[in-house]
Amino acid sequence: SEMGLDRKISVNGKQVLLNNEPLNEYTFQQNYYFMMGDNRHNSEDSRFWGYVPENHVVGKPIFIWMSYDGTANGFFNKIRWERLFTTVGGDGKPVSYLYYFLIGLVILIGFNFFRKRKKKA
Repeated sequence: SEMGLDRKISVNGKQVLLNNEPLNEYTFQQNYYFMMGDNRHNSEDSRFWGYVPENHVVGKPIFIWMSYDGTANGFFNKIRWERLFTTVGGDGKPVSYLYYFLIGLVILIGFNFFRKRKKKA
């Protein structure tokens, strides 16, 4: 079934049949995409489960929130710091929002600290 249409493919000798009619050529009703994970040696992606129909694609990536190198030694060497919170795609060089995230995190922790301190008083 593709796009809700019943399609039964069978083989009769060397002839391929679509709904019991001989099939010499076929045009897909939608686009199909090859998806690959960013950890290509350990990803279960299109090499594992096949091409993805366009109507199964529900979004696009916006940014990389974590990038980890499993081959490096030491915890802090495994994190790819230059890729954390960077944009994906678009024109030009990727933009990092790591510093904005860290500033926001410090403000949030400080706000919670002073709020709890004020409640105790």
